[in-house]
Amino acid sequence: MKIIIDYESSWRNSFLEGDNNEPLPPKGRKFVGSMTNLKKPENFKKRGITLDTVMGLLNRFIGDQRKLYQARASEDYFFSDIDYPETEKVLFKDRSIETREMTFIRNITGSTDQNSFTGSIKSSDTMFQSDYSEEFWGILALDFESLCQFIINAESRVQATIDMEPIPIISRLDALNKEKVVPNEGLASRALEALSQSFSEIEYLNKKGMIMPISLYCSALYIQLERLTERGFDMASAKTKAGGISGISKRGFTAKDFMNRFTTGDKKKIWGNPYIRKERIKGVGEVTSLMTKASGQLEINVDVSRDKAKEIKEMIDCAGVSSFYLGKKGLAYISQEIDTREFRR
Repeated sequence: MKIIIDYESSWRNSFLEGDNNEPLPPKGRKFVGSMTNLKKPENFKKRGITLDTVMGLLNRFIGDQRKLYQARASEDYFFSDIDYPETEKVLFKDRSIETREMTFIRNITGSTDQNSFTGSIKSSDTMFQSDYSEEFWGILALDFESLCQFIINAESRVQATIDMEPIPIISRLDALNKEKVVPNEGLASRALEALSQSFSEIEYLNKKGMIMPISLYCSALYIQLERLTERGFDMASAKTKAGGISGISKRGFTAKDFMNRFTTGDKKKIWGNPYIRKERIKGVGEVTSLMTKASGQLEINVDVSRDKAKEIKEMIDCAGVSSFYLGKKGLAYISQEIDTREFRR
C-alpha cells in the first residue's frame, strides 16, 4: 500500500537532550537550545525523516497515541510484523525543499543571562572600601609582564590602581578575557610553574598548549587574597561563604555571578534566544548555522497483502486524523487517496 503525505515547515532540529525512544526523565528532557549550550557542537542537533518518524505516523494514523517505544514494547503492537529496518517492509521517500531561517526559541526553564544583571549598583560594598581594596583589585591593572613578576615573587607589592567600582572591574575582566593567548615560555612559563604549585588542579593551557591570560589574572587574585591575609589584613569581606571570590574562579569569571553581589536585583532571566550557532572552521572561516525547515512530500510504502492494506486503510478512516505534526512542528496531512494495492519493489 502507498500513503502520500504533504507537509509544510517541518523543523529539522531538536532542542532537547535525550531520545524519543527512551522514557521521559522525572523532570523532563533537558533544554539544550540556549546560546551557551549551542556553543558545543553536539547540542546543535539536526534531525531528518527516519523509520521511527514513519512508524510514529502510522501508529498515529490508526489512532494509537502512545509513544512509539511504548507501542513497540507492548504485546498488542499492531505493526510488530513489519516494523524495524531488517524487515524491509516499510520504505519511504522524502522529497523536500529545505530552507534556513532565524527562529526565536522560547525557554520556559528561565535560564539567566551570563553577562547581564538587574537593579541598581552598590558601589559602596566593603570589597571596594576596605584597607585591602586598592592592592587587591590592583592586580587587574597590571600588564601581563608585571603580573607574571607578581606571581613569581612572593614579596612583591602591587602599586597599580584601578577604579574600584563594579562596572570598571567587570569591564576590565571582559577586556582581559579577550587578550590573545601567549606561548608557554620564558617569564610566562615561570609564572605558570609557580601557579601550578599553589593550584595544581587548574588547567591554564588551551588545547594548543598556549597560556590564557585571563586565567593567570584570576588566579593572581586568589594569590593576593592569601598574601594580604598573611600580612594581617582582614579579608573576610572579600570572600564568599565557600571561601572564594564572588563570580571569579581561579580560571575565569562569570559576569552575572560577579555582579549579583553588587546589585539590588536578581540575576536577569532569559526566556528565549535565537536558534543560531557560529563556529570558525579552518580554511573556511566563520560559519553560521540556523534552524532548518523543510516542506515537501513524504511517500510511505508498506509491503503488506491487499487484505491487510484494506484493514489498515479502514482503521485510518475510522481514526479520522486530519492534520498532524511531521517530526518537529510543521503541518502535515494525507494528500491523496490511500492506495491499497500491493507494493511492487
